[in-house]
Amino acid sequence: MAAFNVGALQGASFHGAKLWLTHRGQMLTLLRDDRPGLPFPGHWDLPGGGREGGESPVDCALRELSEEFGLHLPPDRLTGHAFVSHAAPPMRSWLFTGALHATEIASIRFGSEGQGWRMMPVDDYLAHPRAVPHFCRWITQVRAASPQTPEPADADCRP
Repeated sequence: MAAFNVGALQGASFHGAKLWLTHRGQMLTLLRDDRPGLPFPGHWDLPGGGREGGESPVDCALRELSEEFGLHLPPDRLTGHAFVSHAAPPMRSWLFTGALHATEIASIRFGSEGQGWRMMPVDDYLAHPRAVPHFCRWITQVRAASPQTPEPADADCRP
């Protein structure tokens, strides 16, 4: 696993990008469709997906976040971590980490992919029998390598 500033990722070859977005110990998850032929049908997934055209990893992740949840985050709120792609080794896939504000969660507008979404406690996701296994490994590795940093204060909260 390698962590990078998102601005340094333009033009890199990669397969896809996912987002691990948290708020107060919970993470944004998507329940995948359960159609035949779909990888990990009916499993809890992370926002994100495959690269389209020549987009950068962060552009891929943010496009997917917009399509799946109607959310628009600035790239500077994310940190990228490269992993060997599960679907297309030896290519790279990316996991971007960041924090959500309560107002952003409240503004989610679920798209047409998947059966639903929820904010799930991180430890519940990691122990869930229907969590995508390689994302559990990625999250575990990122948690182990990153010191705990406080999440940003909610824009709608006053001290």
